[in-house]
Amino acid sequence: MGIVNVTPDSFSDGGRFIGHGEALTHARRLIAEGADLLDIGGESTRPGAAPVDETEEIARTAPLITAIRAESDIPISIDTMKPAVARAAATAGATIWNDVAALRFSPDAPAVAAELGCEVILMHMLGEPRTMQDAPRYDDVVGEVEAFLLDRAAVAEAAGVARAKIWLDPGIGFGKTVAHNLALLAALPRLCGHGYPLLLGASRKRFIAGIDPTATEATDRLGGSIAVHLHGARAGAAAVRVHDVREMVQALKVQAAVEG
Repeated sequence: MGIVNVTPDSFSDGGRFIGHGEALTHARRLIAEGADLLDIGGESTRPGAAPVDETEEIARTAPLITAIRAESDIPISIDTMKPAVARAAATAGATIWNDVAALRFSPDAPAVAAELGCEVILMHMLGEPRTMQDAPRYDDVVGEVEAFLLDRAAVAEAAGVARAKIWLDPGIGFGKTVAHNLALLAALPRLCGHGYPLLLGASRKRFIAGIDPTATEATDRLGGSIAVHLHGARAGAAAVRVHDVREMVQALKVQAAVEG
């Protein structure tokens, strides 16, 4: 899953692709580099990020989705918490709703997901982006994240979302310390064992710098990102969400060749 952030403030590439032309060029590049699907986001969810009005979020994302769909049949995901943004994206051609709030942003979110008939990615996040990294605590991070994801999947199914269209995402870096992230990564086979495809997104995230303090900038974390996602693929993740598509595609090809 290649990332296209149409935002001024995303942690890694904020402002680089805020213009429609730049974002479309970037999407084309990711497709050429081997992305299997694209994730389009118009609101940053980095730690401390401020919310974006849904009208602005739609203006950032829907025209881009329309333009990509006019050129390619690649699956497109909308990265949003807001049902109105998801609806606009689906109208424009998106077929996946990637929701960091796991359909909790508004009471009608589960019903909208069912109405749209799209695939839905349910992610775990402690709190909200503005506060999620303020001393996150768990008694049992794996057990609590697992229980949350299964509960949200049950809510989605009860609302009418087909089980086959539900994905889970443990939310690496979303309200977790380095130790929490490592525990979840070690438990990926367990989290992948519930019959739902799992998305893993750790690309360029700050916890990598917690392991390698020299990786102070997001762009310094390519090696760590590849290591985490290769581990995830081996553990059973169905997709990895990355900034660096070409390098990740190559790594996955080499891993597959080595493992036969």
